[in-house]
Amino acid sequence: MERLDQNTWKIKKAKKLARLTYLVDDTWDTPKKEDIVFEPAATDIEEGKVFLINTHGFFGYFSNMTKAPYQITVNKPQDFYGATPLRATSSTPTSDTYLLQNYNDLVDAPMLYSRPDTAMLKVGNADVLIATYAAGGGARSKNLAENIKPILEAQRMYLGGTLPVDKYAFLIYIDNKQNRTGAYGALEHSYSSVYYFPEMPPAMLAEQVRNISAHEFFHIVTPLNIHSEEIGNFDFSNPKMSKHLWMYEGVTEYFAHHVQVNQKLTELPDFLTELRNKIIASQQQYNDALSFTELSLGALDKHEKQYGNVYQKGALIGMALDIRLRELSGGKYGIRNMMKDLSRTYGKNQSFKDEELFDKITSLTFPEVRDFFKRYVEGNEPLPYSEIFRKVGITYQPTGTQKRISLGRPTIGYDQASGHLVVASIENLNAFGKQLGYKAGDQLWQINGEDLNLRNATDIMNKHVVNAKEGTPIAVTVGRKDANGTVKPVVLKANLVAAEETVSHLLTPDTNATPAQLALRQAWLYSNL
Repeated sequence: MERLDQNTWKIKKAKKLARLTYLVDDTWDTPKKEDIVFEPAATDIEEGKVFLINTHGFFGYFSNMTKAPYQITVNKPQDFYGATPLRATSSTPTSDTYLLQNYNDLVDAPMLYSRPDTAMLKVGNADVLIATYAAGGGARSKNLAENIKPILEAQRMYLGGTLPVDKYAFLIYIDNKQNRTGAYGALEHSYSSVYYFPEMPPAMLAEQVRNISAHEFFHIVTPLNIHSEEIGNFDFSNPKMSKHLWMYEGVTEYFAHHVQVNQKLTELPDFLTELRNKIIASQQQYNDALSFTELSLGALDKHEKQYGNVYQKGALIGMALDIRLRELSGGKYGIRNMMKDLSRTYGKNQSFKDEELFDKITSLTFPEVRDFFKRYVEGNEPLPYSEIFRKVGITYQPTGTQKRISLGRPTIGYDQASGHLVVASIENLNAFGKQLGYKAGDQLWQINGEDLNLRNATDIMNKHVVNAKEGTPIAVTVGRKDANGTVKPVVLKANLVAAEETVSHLLTPDTNATPAQLALRQAWLYSNL
């Protein structure tokens, strides 16, 4: 054997080769910094406990043989269950055998082997498996299934009543120790998604899974049924990016939020808040002037740091295109219709040419759409938010005032030594913050009895502050040094107050919207496919 590079080995006298055996080390506990991989895309081997098998981390391929079928047999302890989107061709108490058409299908099929904690949902025509491994023990899948079923049913209706898959698997790993990447989240596959979360309260975990799964599950539309040659004929040794991340991730992220207002799971103000947050993030955290096709092509190298914008501006491109299509069609045709037409045109087994997609969409929709892509996706023109939102009777203000509930506007920092969020400054406290009585240096321990940390701060704030009603009592437990320098708990109490604040990128329904604007808004938000 001769190692040619990081991912390639040359087998000498290969014509005499009958069997190849090798050992695999997992990545989760690797001592090498350069080998650290985002957990949902990585591998974990803990004998007698759990095997997270992201198949690209276990199985290789021979040059020019990626289209050959693969038969995989997994030998397992008798009390282990293999959670996967695959259907086994045969199973015994100690083994499962799977047959796959090619290497692409293999690496698109993760597996989670552990003692079973599963739940099964029937969502229209699809069997949906929820499988969980919790390092700290306990059964979680039933509760998670109950919490994500409403969003899955909403997605089914959003896509016209049936799903483009007949089986799907959520593979969820809940860890009870600090991970190497410091991140958590999920990675999508065509028929499954893999989730990694730290241990957290059940309600918070359910909310996290529900919110993220709303995005990941929509990948059953794209790239499963709509993808370019760069994906359909993926080169694992020399990967090339498609220029259409605006669609793969951006439209998918837009769908994940639009479905919730469309199916009445959330109200219009909540949806507008999501859009506003994406405008803020796209302009404050990323290069808003970067062509989105250029970002896509350079997402693996040159523009790697801009990748997160596919979930921000990418979703806003999806929104803007949806409104434009509704406008051009008199409310009868939107981006869901467009994606369905593309699915019919291509489908799982036919790839589109990267350079031809914009023209194909134009031929399926309206001539004016080509100019939209030229200016806002291929070009670097900023999305004209005032013009876009005005069409649907929404007022956009780059800056405006709004009554908002907050913690009183202390400047928050993070104390590495104690591991706590801290009040770094009280200079910008509003009247409510002064009423609570913060002091600089206070460690933020709890809000209404729930522990507060860097990981859950946003969720805790949304639950107890942002989404609470004015006048609701709140108790903030801080750690404060006494005269001897000992940090002791102090509980700060008051009733929540909504204060007038200057905010950026304010979105509000126009009370003077015309009947035409209201009709287009109704079509944009609530039309059936």
